Amino acid sequence: MLQKIFLIFILAISLNSCSKKEVEYEPKNKVNPYKLYEEGFEEFEKGNYFYAEKKFTEAELNFEIVDFAAKSSIMSSYSLYGINFYSDALNNLERYLKKYPTDRNVMYAHYLIAIIHYEQIKDEKKDLQPLLDAKRKIEFFLKRYPDTDYAIDLQFKQDLIQNQLAAKELYVAKYYISIQKWVPAMNRLKVIVNNYQRTVFIEEALHRLVEIHYYLGLKEESQKYAKILGYNYNSSEWFERSYKVLNKDYKIKKKVKPKDNDSFFKKIIDKIK
Repeated sequence: MLQKIFLIFILAISLNSCSKKEVEYEPKNKVNPYKLYEEGFEEFEKGNYFYAEKKFTEAELNFEIVDFAAKSSIMSSYSLYGINFYSDALNNLERYLKKYPTDRNVMYAHYLIAIIHYEQIKDEKKDLQPLLDAKRKIEFFLKRYPDTDYAIDLQFKQDLIQNQLAAKELYVAKYYISIQKWVPAMNRLKVIVNNYQRTVFIEEALHRLVEIHYYLGLKEESQKYAKILGYNYNSSEWFERSYKVLNKDYKIKKKVKPKDNDSFFKKIIDKIK
């Protein structure tokens, strides 16, 4: 929650520091939009996002300058995001992008859309759509704005999404294995091998392919995946288990946890060295 509040204020400051370009714009009502915006920003800084959103929306409708109207619109979206009105915030951001496509704050809008999709990811086993939406929007942002501070944050989130998508594939693959549906299980595992090589699930996926192919009597295919696993992860537990599949007499060594004293003396020896 603190991270979210920090994000909102960083983006708000970025928006508030942008210069203004005066363009004629038709106001809806004769109300002082500057006062409305100022009131909205004061409430925004207090964390009263619900009231701030109302003021920003009203200010947008009354500004005679397009840039100010656009800024009010996006601040309204940040306020909606601040109170977790995700659907409303997304709708408002999409409207902003269509209405103000050349506004200087378009990058922030795309970033917030990506963040909103990302924050709606809950359980990849139940609902895959938020993952796919976040992945799509993050990829779009990284392609369009690669050399920005926001890209660094989204790159990290993209790596987490890749892991979650791989976890989803492995979860489904294991289900198919449990009911002996070998072909769909292999298809899911190959998705991980082909698309998610940098995730933590690649080793287990390769091992499961070794197991399934060996069980089906396809020893050459089994050995092929074992070689890939051995070449890249020959010190991993999953390689050892795959080696056991192909070499029945091999005994997997039990890993002995070092005693506390051993660790203590090792630290002393390391210091002496």
